[in-house]
Amino acid sequence: MKRLHLHVFGRVQGVGFRFTCCRQARALGLSGWVRNLPDDSVEIVAEGSPAALKALSDWCHRGPTFAEVERITETPEPALGDMTAFEIKDLLF
Repeated sequence: MKRLHLHVFGRVQGVGFRFTCCRQARALGLSGWVRNLPDDSVEIVAEGSPAALKALSDWCHRGPTFAEVERITETPEPALGDMTAFEIKDLLF
């Protein structure tokens, strides 16, 4: 198991990015969370198999239909095994 921390920049809020990301991550069997940030980016932390994390990363580069992803930062992190499901977190202020 691995962990991946992503920040997605562009037109990614108000376009269903969190909801669709959550659905995609659950379908891939990942645990973790997604949330909007005050700078209009989206933050994602996910744990699971390397193949599932790669699939989520690939999806994040496209996003949902109305998203316009400009760039993504990806940071591999040690898996902690502290998350049991994938959820949408509240906006961080």
